[in-house]
Amino acid sequence: MTEAGTLTRADLAESLHRQVGLSRADSARLVEQILEKMCTALSNGENVKISGFGTFVLRDKGERIGRNPKTGIEVPIAPRRVLTFRASQMMRDKIIGGG
Repeated sequence: MTEAGTLTRADLAESLHRQVGLSRADSARLVEQILEKMCTALSNGENVKISGFGTFVLRDKGERIGRNPKTGIEVPIAPRRVLTFRASQMMRDKIIGGG
């Protein structure tokens, strides 16, 4: 990883290059194609599930009343779409279970 705690596209491509044997250019292109496919699906309103890893889920949140923490004044929060990630049980076991 290039920065402490950050996995980059270049890291993924380099890993593909070393472990699978693809050229660096082909590895980078494959990573970009996968990420583009995921982005396209999400922008079309589809959830993205990667077995054994987790699911990227789109949720529509309705309008609600929030509060300005500085002034305490109530303000409406507009409806919006949010992207969440739910780790698979296998991933949770690896991260939390120490496996």
